[in-house]
Amino acid sequence: MITLRVYVVMLLQFIIWSGYTLIEWLSKHDQLVYKVIMFFVFFYLAYLIGDSITKSSRKTLFLTGLSLVIYTSIHYTLELYTH
Repeated sequence: MITLRVYVVMLLQFIIWSGYTLIEWLSKHDQLVYKVIMFFVFFYLAYLIGDSITKSSRKTLFLTGLSLVIYTSIHYTLELYTH
């Protein structure tokens, strides 16, 4: 059963991924290695916030991966339709 905590974690992680997208757009002239490091920093931040809410490392890792996949799918689908 999906609880309110799962919804809160997914919402907060979508906000984090949106922040990552904004920061990546602002740093479009940076080298790839810095973008990869920045991705891992945001992933870790999303994981820490999720873990503090769910209190389960396994569930948090699953939710973080799921929110990343859903956000990426929505992001690229909207990009496909707007360009």
